[in-house]
Amino acid sequence: MIIAIDGPSGAGKSSVANDVAKKLGFSCLDTGAMFRAIAWKAVRKNINLSDEDGLEQIAIHDKIAFVHDNNPRYKDIYIDDDKITDEIRTPEIDRAVTPVCKHAKVRKALLEQQREIANSGNYVVDGRDIGTVVFPNAELKIFLTADVEERANRRFLQNNKEQDYDYILEDLKRRDYEDSHREVAPLKAADDAIILDSTNMTQEEVVEKICNLVN
Repeated sequence: MIIAIDGPSGAGKSSVANDVAKKLGFSCLDTGAMFRAIAWKAVRKNINLSDEDGLEQIAIHDKIAFVHDNNPRYKDIYIDDDKITDEIRTPEIDRAVTPVCKHAKVRKALLEQQREIANSGNYVVDGRDIGTVVFPNAELKIFLTADVEERANRRFLQNNKEQDYDYILEDLKRRDYEDSHREVAPLKAADDAIILDSTNMTQEEVVEKICNLVN
Protein backbone atom coordinates (compact mmCIF):
# COMPACT_ATOMS: atom_id res chain seq x y z
CA MET A 1 0.00 0.00 0.00
CA ILE A 2 1.17 3.52 -0.83
CA ILE A 3 0.06 6.58 1.17
CA ALA A 4 1.00 9.75 -0.72
CA ILE A 5 1.44 12.96 1.25
CA ASP A 6 2.00 16.10 -0.80
CA GLY A 7 2.01 19.73 0.18
CA PRO A 8 3.99 22.95 0.35
CA SER A 9 7.24 23.49 2.21
CA GLY A 10 6.87 23.74 5.97
CA ALA A 11 3.52 21.93 6.12
CA GLY A 12 5.02 19.20 8.30
CA LYS A 13 4.88 16.42 5.69
CA SER A 14 8.04 14.64 6.80
CA SER A 15 7.21 14.57 10.51
CA VAL A 16 3.63 13.53 9.86
CA ALA A 17 4.71 10.82 7.40
CA ASN A 18 7.12 9.40 9.97
CA ASP A 19 4.49 9.26 12.72
CA VAL A 20 1.87 7.76 10.41
CA ALA A 21 4.35 5.09 9.31
CA LYS A 22 5.18 4.27 12.92
CA LYS A 23 1.52 3.82 13.83
CA LEU A 24 0.79 1.65 10.80
CA GLY A 25 4.02 -0.34 10.68
CA PHE A 26 4.88 1.12 7.26
CA SER A 27 8.19 2.39 5.90
CA CYS A 28 8.85 5.99 4.92
CA LEU A 29 10.31 7.61 1.82
CA ASP A 30 11.27 11.30 1.82
CA THR A 31 11.54 12.20 -1.86
CA GLY A 32 12.48 15.77 -1.00
CA ALA A 33 15.66 14.52 0.65
CA MET A 34 16.63 12.92 -2.65
CA PHE A 35 16.37 16.23 -4.49
CA ARG A 36 18.31 17.87 -1.67
CA ALA A 37 21.04 15.27 -2.11
CA ILE A 38 21.36 16.19 -5.79
CA ALA A 39 21.45 19.89 -4.89
CA TRP A 40 24.14 19.27 -2.26
CA LYS A 41 26.33 17.36 -4.71
CA ALA A 42 25.87 20.03 -7.38
CA VAL A 43 26.89 22.80 -4.99
CA ARG A 44 29.90 20.79 -3.84
CA LYS A 45 31.00 20.12 -7.44
CA ASN A 46 30.30 23.71 -8.53
CA ILE A 47 27.75 22.59 -11.11
CA ASN A 48 25.48 25.39 -12.21
CA LEU A 49 21.94 24.77 -10.96
CA SER A 50 20.61 25.62 -14.43
CA ASP A 51 22.78 22.88 -16.00
CA GLU A 52 20.08 20.24 -16.48
CA ASP A 53 22.38 17.70 -18.13
CA GLY A 54 25.01 18.03 -15.42
CA LEU A 55 22.41 17.56 -12.68
CA GLU A 56 20.91 14.62 -14.54
CA GLN A 57 24.29 12.87 -14.52
CA ILE A 58 24.42 13.18 -10.73
CA ALA A 59 20.90 11.76 -10.44
CA ILE A 60 21.79 8.82 -12.69
CA HIS A 61 25.26 7.92 -11.46
CA ASP A 62 25.43 9.00 -7.80
CA LYS A 63 23.69 6.43 -5.62
CA ILE A 64 21.36 7.80 -2.94
CA ALA A 65 20.88 5.51 0.05
CA PHE A 66 18.76 5.74 3.18
CA VAL A 67 20.05 4.04 6.33
CA HIS A 68 17.35 2.93 8.76
CA ASP A 69 17.77 2.07 12.43
CA ASN A 70 14.63 0.16 13.50
CA ASN A 71 12.65 3.23 12.49
CA PRO A 72 10.43 3.87 9.46
CA ARG A 73 12.20 7.19 8.98
CA TYR A 74 15.78 7.10 7.79
CA LYS A 75 18.51 7.72 10.33
CA ASP A 76 21.05 8.89 7.77
CA ILE A 77 21.15 9.64 4.06
CA TYR A 78 24.16 9.10 1.84
CA ILE A 79 25.06 10.06 -1.69
CA ASP A 80 27.77 7.67 -2.75
CA ASP A 81 30.08 7.53 0.30
CA ASP A 82 29.18 10.95 1.70
CA LYS A 83 26.85 11.09 4.71
CA ILE A 84 24.78 14.21 4.20
CA THR A 85 22.01 13.89 6.79
CA ASP A 86 22.63 17.32 8.30
CA GLU A 87 24.29 18.95 5.30
CA ILE A 88 21.09 18.88 3.21
CA ARG A 89 19.09 20.79 5.86
CA THR A 90 20.88 24.13 5.59
CA PRO A 91 19.60 27.48 4.24
CA GLU A 92 22.04 27.12 1.33
CA ILE A 93 20.45 23.85 0.23
CA ASP A 94 16.97 25.28 0.92
CA ARG A 95 17.74 27.82 -1.80
CA ALA A 96 19.49 25.38 -4.14
CA VAL A 97 16.89 22.63 -4.16
CA THR A 98 14.10 24.64 -5.81
CA PRO A 99 15.91 25.16 -9.16
CA VAL A 100 17.06 21.53 -9.10
CA CYS A 101 13.43 20.37 -8.83
CA LYS A 102 12.50 22.25 -12.00
CA HIS A 103 14.47 20.00 -14.32
CA ALA A 104 12.51 17.26 -16.08
CA LYS A 105 15.55 15.03 -16.60
CA VAL A 106 16.43 15.11 -12.91
CA ARG A 107 12.86 14.32 -11.88
CA LYS A 108 12.70 11.43 -14.35
CA ALA A 109 15.95 9.91 -13.07
CA LEU A 110 14.84 10.15 -9.45
CA LEU A 111 11.29 8.99 -10.18
CA GLU A 112 12.58 5.59 -11.24
CA GLN A 113 14.53 5.26 -7.98
CA GLN A 114 11.53 6.39 -5.94
CA ARG A 115 9.22 3.82 -7.53
CA GLU A 116 11.76 1.05 -7.10
CA ILE A 117 12.13 1.80 -3.38
CA ALA A 118 8.45 2.25 -2.54
CA ASN A 119 7.21 -0.71 -4.58
CA SER A 120 9.13 -3.03 -2.24
CA GLY A 121 6.56 -2.79 0.57
CA ASN A 122 4.04 -0.62 2.40
CA TYR A 123 5.19 2.99 2.25
CA VAL A 124 4.23 6.49 3.31
CA VAL A 125 5.78 8.73 0.66
CA ASP A 126 5.97 12.49 1.02
CA GLY A 127 6.93 15.15 -1.48
CA ARG A 128 5.46 17.63 -3.94
CA ASP A 129 4.14 15.42 -6.77
CA ILE A 130 3.67 11.98 -5.22
CA GLY A 131 -0.06 11.71 -5.81
CA THR A 132 0.00 13.41 -9.20
CA VAL A 133 3.13 11.95 -10.86
CA VAL A 134 5.16 9.44 -8.84
CA PHE A 135 2.30 7.27 -7.54
CA PRO A 136 -0.90 8.36 -9.29
CA ASN A 137 -2.54 5.08 -8.25
CA ALA A 138 -1.72 5.42 -4.54
CA GLU A 139 -4.50 4.03 -2.37
CA LEU A 140 -4.67 7.19 -0.26
CA LYS A 141 -3.59 10.69 -1.26
CA ILE A 142 -3.29 13.53 1.23
CA PHE A 143 -2.55 17.15 0.35
CA LEU A 144 -1.26 18.57 3.63
CA THR A 145 -1.22 22.32 3.87
CA ALA A 146 -1.39 25.24 6.33
CA ASP A 147 -1.40 29.03 6.19
CA VAL A 148 2.02 30.31 5.13
CA GLU A 149 2.30 32.38 8.34
CA GLU A 150 1.71 29.27 10.44
CA ARG A 151 4.23 27.30 8.39
CA ALA A 152 6.79 30.07 8.84
CA ASN A 153 6.21 30.08 12.59
CA ARG A 154 6.69 26.31 12.77
CA ARG A 155 9.93 26.55 10.81
CA PHE A 156 11.04 29.44 13.02
CA LEU A 157 10.51 27.35 16.17
CA GLN A 158 12.01 24.27 14.53
CA ASN A 159 15.19 26.25 13.89
CA ASN A 160 15.29 27.29 17.56
CA LYS A 161 14.53 30.90 16.58
CA GLU A 162 18.01 31.21 15.07
CA GLN A 163 16.68 32.42 11.71
CA ASP A 164 14.73 35.62 11.25
CA TYR A 165 10.98 34.95 11.05
CA ASP A 166 10.41 37.48 8.25
CA TYR A 167 13.18 35.88 6.19
CA ILE A 168 11.62 32.43 6.66
CA LEU A 169 8.18 33.77 5.71
CA GLU A 170 9.41 35.39 2.50
CA ASP A 171 11.44 32.31 1.60
CA LEU A 172 8.38 30.07 2.00
CA LYS A 173 6.31 32.42 -0.16
CA ARG A 174 9.02 32.30 -2.82
CA ARG A 175 9.17 28.51 -2.72
CA ASP A 176 5.37 28.22 -2.84
CA TYR A 177 5.26 30.34 -5.99
CA GLU A 178 8.14 28.57 -7.71
CA ASP A 179 6.92 25.09 -6.79
CA SER A 180 3.38 25.75 -8.01
CA HIS A 181 4.44 27.54 -11.21
CA ARG A 182 7.20 25.28 -12.50
CA GLU A 183 6.53 23.67 -15.89
CA VAL A 184 7.43 20.13 -14.78
CA ALA A 185 5.33 18.43 -12.08
CA PRO A 186 4.08 21.60 -10.37
CA LEU A 187 2.89 21.46 -6.78
CA LYS A 188 -0.85 20.81 -6.76
CA ALA A 189 -3.35 18.50 -5.15
CA ALA A 190 -4.31 15.39 -7.10
CA ASP A 191 -7.94 15.34 -8.20
CA ASP A 192 -8.68 12.51 -5.77
CA ALA A 193 -6.57 13.82 -2.89
CA ILE A 194 -8.02 14.70 0.49
CA ILE A 195 -7.12 18.29 1.41
CA LEU A 196 -5.99 18.49 5.02
CA ASP A 197 -5.46 21.99 6.39
CA SER A 198 -3.36 21.68 9.54
CA THR A 199 -3.30 25.39 10.43
CA ASN A 200 -5.33 24.84 13.59
CA MET A 201 -4.41 21.21 14.18
CA THR A 202 -1.69 19.62 16.27
CA GLN A 203 0.62 17.12 14.62
CA GLU A 204 -0.98 14.36 16.68
CA GLU A 205 -4.43 15.32 15.35
CA VAL A 206 -3.17 15.26 11.77
CA VAL A 207 -1.58 11.84 12.25
CA GLU A 208 -4.75 10.46 13.85
CA LYS A 209 -6.88 11.81 10.98
CA ILE A 210 -4.69 10.17 8.33
CA CYS A 211 -4.56 6.85 10.18
CA ASN A 212 -8.35 6.85 10.43
CA LEU A 213 -8.59 7.46 6.69
CA VAL A 214 -6.22 4.55 6.04
CA ASN A 215 -8.26 2.23 8.21
